[in-house]
Amino acid sequence: MVQRQVPNPAELLELMKFKKPELNGKKRRLDAALTIADLRTIAKRRTPKAAFDYTDGAAEGELSLSRARQAFQDVEFHPGILRPAPHVDTSVDILGGPSALPFGIAPTGFTRLMQTEGEVAGAGAAAAAGIPFTLSTLGTTSIEGVKAVTLREPQGPIPGRNWFQLYVMRDREISYELTRRAAAAGFDTLHFTVDTPVAGARLRDKRNGFSIPPQLTLGTIVNAIPRPWWWYDFLTTPKLEFASLSTTGGTVGELLDAAMDPTISYDDLAVIRDLWPGKIVIKGVQNVEDSLRLKDAGVDGIVLSNHGGRQLDRAPIPFHLLPKVREAVGGDFTVMIDTGIMNGADIVASVALGADFTLIGRAYLYGLMAGGREGVDRTIAILRGEIERTMRLLGVSSVAELEPTHVTQLTRLVPVSRSVPEIAAR
Repeated sequence: MVQRQVPNPAELLELMKFKKPELNGKKRRLDAALTIADLRTIAKRRTPKAAFDYTDGAAEGELSLSRARQAFQDVEFHPGILRPAPHVDTSVDILGGPSALPFGIAPTGFTRLMQTEGEVAGAGAAAAAGIPFTLSTLGTTSIEGVKAVTLREPQGPIPGRNWFQLYVMRDREISYELTRRAAAAGFDTLHFTVDTPVAGARLRDKRNGFSIPPQLTLGTIVNAIPRPWWWYDFLTTPKLEFASLSTTGGTVGELLDAAMDPTISYDDLAVIRDLWPGKIVIKGVQNVEDSLRLKDAGVDGIVLSNHGGRQLDRAPIPFHLLPKVREAVGGDFTVMIDTGIMNGADIVASVALGADFTLIGRAYLYGLMAGGREGVDRTIAILRGEIERTMRLLGVSSVAELEPTHVTQLTRLVPVSRSVPEIAAR
């Protein structure tokens, strides 16, 4: 029989601890975000639809992006047991320097459109975390401005690093000058981007009237009205422009069009290679053959990427391509990966299957839209926690211990192979 008693208030107080209320609204929102998906939800609520969709959307049916994210979800981990990992080392050496975590911030264009702090927030948060920040050719903070942010940030045991992403523009001299400026500013790695001969068909932007110059619809304007904080930032801060290109002349639309050039070739790579004194990686590689050819061409590494699904829809899934490329190029060639990363476990799985490093784009921008610099800090903190927890659960103490035996890629999309007689009969 259950023994009953009169409730003791003192005992109740021991069991009921009330959380101290957080009066800072931004901190309260960000503390409540436990995943990158949570940050995305906050970002969507606080950002006008046109700006949010520019970040969140992809090309055409958005199949490349959804498949990339699904590929990371279709992972099975294989933990080791009775392998204590009370302390984990998440640091890596990448392209001649250290990073406190096995990921950096990918290049994103027009960043101050999403939230007015833009690259200043991204570069500052990356420097504070001891990871690389990559500035886009189409960034809205200048090369020199990003470098100044990195230098102002208090340096920890692993300092922040700056990388620069280069589009080879129709006027080649513009690209050459950007290369020289990035080198002079102390950027140590160049991301030579090859997957944008023309712009992808980003249908969300067309439907929102998000073009250069904007052609806004009534619905777009109505959606933006309830977000006065965004309008206040937009209207009371410096003009939104491609900061590193602001001295080259032309409208934003003309500069954007000039960045897409279907004539770029290995000859352009050779010229840039001669101009650039640091490490050079090729961003936008999507097959094994190109990976091998680029290794033979003497570049320092590649980024397996389909541009976040924003260019060719139905493009190869970088995460699925990764093991084949690693096997083909060997272990002494730098292979990085982006597209679809939304969780620290995605990063762990990528490293286990052969990636030397990963890059986050949308995950960083969701944090930026959710809370500016503090939101980017929260993005990095969430991913760091997920990486450390996944490593401990796998029974590994360092990134270097991750290997293919820790991961199985579960496949939904299997190529259809037909026999020769079947094809001949058609």
